[in-house]
Amino acid sequence: QVQLVESGGGLVQPGGSLRLSCAASGRIFRLNVMGWYRQAPGKQRELVAAITGGGDTNYTDSVKGRFTISRDNAKNTVYLQMNSLKPEDTAVYYCNADLIPRGMGMRSMNYWGQGTQVTVSS
Repeated sequence: QVQLVESGGGLVQPGGSLRLSCAASGRIFRLNVMGWYRQAPGKQRELVAAITGGGDTNYTDSVKGRFTISRDNAKNTVYLQMNSLKPEDTAVYYCNADLIPRGMGMRSMNYWGQGTQVTVSS
């Protein structure tokens, strides 16, 4: 059984910072792309940032220059450092991973974390 467990959400004032973490555990053969999505009330879930196993990154335009995605392959963990937070960053943030589980015939599968709330408010 593969699980993605997120941590690090919370309440922060505008201009503040938070760091999200997501650890993948279980029978994992290889972790491929890992990413962070977010969903605000009444809006569709959107990709915030993604990172490949080789470290290539991709960001949605609204967070470029403020958020940084990184990963520790030895710990099967992805991070999202969020700086200069704005009220419009308020959302539930979800970790996502494409990975190959052990014992599943080398098929790549997609997994989601349970989500962590980020609220930016004064």
